[in-house]
Amino acid sequence: MCHKNQRMKLVAILLQLVISVIVGQTLFFKFSGAEESIYIFKTLGVELWGRIALGTMELVSVILLWIPCTKLYALIIAWGMMTGAIASHLFVLGIEIKGDGGELFILGIVTWVSSAVVLFIKRDEVKALVMKFLAKKHVL
Repeated sequence: MCHKNQRMKLVAILLQLVISVIVGQTLFFKFSGAEESIYIFKTLGVELWGRIALGTMELVSVILLWIPCTKLYALIIAWGMMTGAIASHLFVLGIEIKGDGGELFILGIVTWVSSAVVLFIKRDEVKALVMKFLAKKHVL
């Protein structure tokens, strides 16, 4: 049983690394005003402010991901951002952006799945966080 917990902890750390690398590498493109980023956010009707705001949220989530007491918040933020990115690709942008062969879409899927898996591995912590939040709101 102890080995299973150690394996799950290692899987979670590796997936956090995947999330950090994928989300972190997109920051350069958002903050530098890369052609693809500008195209995406213009198509969505939120260019400049949307690109900068999302880039800032991504930067914050990458930092929070490596602080133990904020890790769950970062995972929830990353999962939520990727849900929005995937929906944008499916309903507005299309899978392929400017001839990228669907790379951005695939990276979004990988990040979404990775976040979901880590949240599942940490489901007891997620449940405790939700219960704490609901108790503060006097729902329970």
